Amino acid sequence: MPKMKSKLLSLKKIKNEYSSLVLMAPYTFLFILFIIIPVGAAIILSFTSFNAIGAPSFTGLSNYVNLLTNDSVFMQKVLPNTLIYAIFVGLGGYVLSFFLAWSLSQIPKIPRTIMTVILYSPSVTGGVLLATIWSSVFSGDKRGLLNYLLLKYDIIENPIQWLQSGSYLMPIMIIVGLWSSMGIGFLSMLSGILNTDKEMYEAARIDGVKNRFQEIIYITIPAIKPQMMFGAVMAIVNIFKDGGSGVTLSGANPTPDYAGQLIANHIDDYGFIRYEMGYAAAVSTVLLLMIFILSRVVSRVFSSDGE
Repeated sequence: MPKMKSKLLSLKKIKNEYSSLVLMAPYTFLFILFIIIPVGAAIILSFTSFNAIGAPSFTGLSNYVNLLTNDSVFMQKVLPNTLIYAIFVGLGGYVLSFFLAWSLSQIPKIPRTIMTVILYSPSVTGGVLLATIWSSVFSGDKRGLLNYLLLKYDIIENPIQWLQSGSYLMPIMIIVGLWSSMGIGFLSMLSGILNTDKEMYEAARIDGVKNRFQEIIYITIPAIKPQMMFGAVMAIVNIFKDGGSGVTLSGANPTPDYAGQLIANHIDDYGFIRYEMGYAAAVSTVLLLMIFILSRVVSRVFSSDGE
């Protein structure tokens, strides 16, 4: 009987493992097809010279060397622009998402639901559509809403070309980016705050927590670390793959004076305008490496066990 029972348990274990493999198979196939293969192809292509017509020719590390030493646009314009955009829209939008999520958690359900839908909607519509809407606000003629108001109250004498100016394009991109930054990470943090055990706050008050700020620091943030980590990773990915808003607002790639040129725009410029696919693949690989490193840093920061 013990042997028979052991065999039955072994068969059951094998069956469960087989069922798990069967269930994982479609996901694994799609992951390999749409993630592993494209990423691997981009990495391989980054070591070649390829114009999308002839066969790729191996060039070693020349694309990476050119990117870091000869591409002055990348080092002086694209990379600083991307970092500025990431700090204001990525980090700023992330902090704003948390405090808006916390603020909404303090109000009744019906107004909270309405405000959540209002804040989340811009992220669903997409950056390009939002940029199109904002283009009417910052249009460079008299019909642009901002120019109309400034002219009406005699603040300016002539319309300002907001979207064609190197001085104004990046700030406008940041405004558009922040307005659409309340995405899935915002919903995740709101859900985490709403599901935090209320008894934790009551116990904290007994232990000496005196105000809302202390509640946020000692109770709320530790309780929603997984949601905050998810929101941070999503913010990193979305920021570094963004690039459509600047091109749509200015109507050109490259953007005027490269003022709104981000890494994603640089990839499009070399890949789909100049058809230097190998170089574009090298830039893509650098971008992927940046996202991976920052995601690992975020995972370490929010890891509960410090691993």
